Amino acid sequence: MKKRCLLLIFSLLTAVTRAQDFGLSFSYFIPKNGYFSAPVSPFSMRGLGVDLNRAFAIETGATLYRVTGLGLKDLPFEYNGPIAGANFTLFIPAELVLMIHAGGLEIDLKGGGFFFYAFDQHLNYGHLDRAIKTYEGWSVANTSATFKTYPGWGYHAGTELTFPVAQQFGASLEVNYLLGQAKFPISGTYTGGNTAIETRTFSFADARMDFSGVEISIGVFYQTGRTAIRRKRK
Repeated sequence: MKKRCLLLIFSLLTAVTRAQDFGLSFSYFIPKNGYFSAPVSPFSMRGLGVDLNRAFAIETGATLYRVTGLGLKDLPFEYNGPIAGANFTLFIPAELVLMIHAGGLEIDLKGGGFFFYAFDQHLNYGHLDRAIKTYEGWSVANTSATFKTYPGWGYHAGTELTFPVAQQFGASLEVNYLLGQAKFPISGTYTGGNTAIETRTFSFADARMDFSGVEISIGVFYQTGRTAIRRKRK
């Protein structure tokens, strides 16, 4: 699966850069109930698209994130910490963009949906044990679990500011709020208690990986005067 995801990224980026111009984006994700996540260089390219007219455009792209922790929801208890541990996540958005031109600047209002898939997934047993202890009211807990990952989907909205840096070169700053999830059933056993130690089985079949939070992207691009990878025109 990891090789397939990397091949998908290479295919997407190669096809677009051959047809259009060159651009690069550095995207960072601050998840809800999770840890700061960074792109895996150089597998991040965003703002690939075409103008529908001077006011509207369609964009896509791809980012491979190194995610260090994500929260889970739809558990039988509340826990505000990352239970899904480190993974690599392929993130692909598709969005409609409203472009507002103001002199040499461009303000883009955008929204749409996204696909993501996590692979090389782990569990954060420290947080999982802590969540079980609180749930059971125990002083100690030790968990052994298995899980299954699924592709996820979501919605996002945000804004982007684009400005010229030099002739045919520009830069952009983008902020998006993401609201997504993926099925993440988890089951196993946990052992613990207060004075007496016991072992219980559990199955959280409805658990979902919470891919929600703020994404910040810093982009650079090059224009040839034709339809550009960043779409931007003077």
